[in-house]
Amino acid sequence: MKILLFGKTGQVAKELCNRPNVTAIGRDKADFTKPQKIIEIVKSTDADIIINAVAYTSVDLAEEEFELANIINGTTVKELAKVSASRNIPFLHISTDYVFKGDGNLSWKTSDQTNPQNSYGKSKLIGESGILEAGGPHVILRTSWVFSSHGNNFVKTMLRLASNNNELSIVKDQIGGPTCAKDIADALWKIASDFYAGNGITGIYHFSGKPNASWANFASEIFSQTHQDIKIKQILTKDFLTKAKRPLNSRLDCSSLRIDYGIKQPEWKKSLTNVLANLK
Repeated sequence: MKILLFGKTGQVAKELCNRPNVTAIGRDKADFTKPQKIIEIVKSTDADIIINAVAYTSVDLAEEEFELANIINGTTVKELAKVSASRNIPFLHISTDYVFKGDGNLSWKTSDQTNPQNSYGKSKLIGESGILEAGGPHVILRTSWVFSSHGNNFVKTMLRLASNNNELSIVKDQIGGPTCAKDIADALWKIASDFYAGNGITGIYHFSGKPNASWANFASEIFSQTHQDIKIKQILTKDFLTKAKRPLNSRLDCSSLRIDYGIKQPEWKKSLTNVLANLK
């Protein structure tokens, strides 16, 4: 199985780069602001599977740079999906819970109506729509709250802030499933392997860690596992102003991924233990 991976430096991309028969292409050779270059790469590839781990992920900055976010997360993804479909190469793509409105307290199902509330979510939904329009074999894997031992993420931010503070204010009314980048990479690998074996099922799937938690819960577990006595002041989203609106409900129903691919939700606390060990 030969995999063409777009992305080298992102959290999930790094987890995929070291796997066998993966050709990873970084920004120097695959600039997602230039769709034609991406098309040319796919036209000449001999890969069996294409995985896209490239994304514009600066949620707040996307409010000011929507055109750029739209090109990277939307337009180029659409063109990538079209050329992949023309060659009948399965295309695996990472998306986000931000495509939903983010209200209520039920886990979002893959069939639920999308209604993104910020520019980042809108740009990701444009990419999803482009993949569906392309009509080729594909999997869109929506995930949430990604963390790892590399890149920028909540775990590393908490550890950095804790080094200079004894008390931190953390949001308590946003609920979701923290998801380790390695677990996402493992899920993508299983899906790719099934496609290579002729057993891949095209569709949109959800994947996140369990159990669901608040950001305050997540922070508490980080400090517990690192044996730090940090006081957490639990605050509401309305008291923590950001340029982009954040969803209060990021819960994802991952049942269809388990049914179709046998992939179970990972326990994020166990994954966190491994990430913290790597950070040491």
